[in-house]
Amino acid sequence: MSEALYQSIVLDRSRHPHHAGRPAVFDVEGKSENRMCGDMVSVFLSGADVRHEADGCAILVASAELMCEAATGKTDGEIAILSDRFEHLVKTGQENPELGDLNALAGIAQYPSRLRCATLPWSALRDAIAKGGSAGDTANG
Repeated sequence: MSEALYQSIVLDRSRHPHHAGRPAVFDVEGKSENRMCGDMVSVFLSGADVRHEADGCAILVASAELMCEAATGKTDGEIAILSDRFEHLVKTGQENPELGDLNALAGIAQYPSRLRCATLPWSALRDAIAKGGSAGDTANG
């Protein structure tokens, strides 16, 4: 694999996750899985906190970590915009200054087979929001 794909931030976040673990109490859980490779992720929303349990490759875990960091405290609308921008990033490789550390995953564009690894946590987050959760939009939750 290319060094561009596994930048230091990706490796660090996959090895030392800050937002990992099922909270003792949470409002809603969203799930997503990739049956092709066995990757699975759950996202937990509790108030303004976003956490995850990711079981899979380094890209999946790093993406879940960076997503939790970026989505915490955002409204559902802001998360939708963030998700669209992230998907554009990993499909095209075009970095966006508004994505901050999520830009570390721009190299995914060179490996289309890994796209699902990077976007899986976002699917779980959308699932949680669809179930009535919110990552910080007090008007919705």
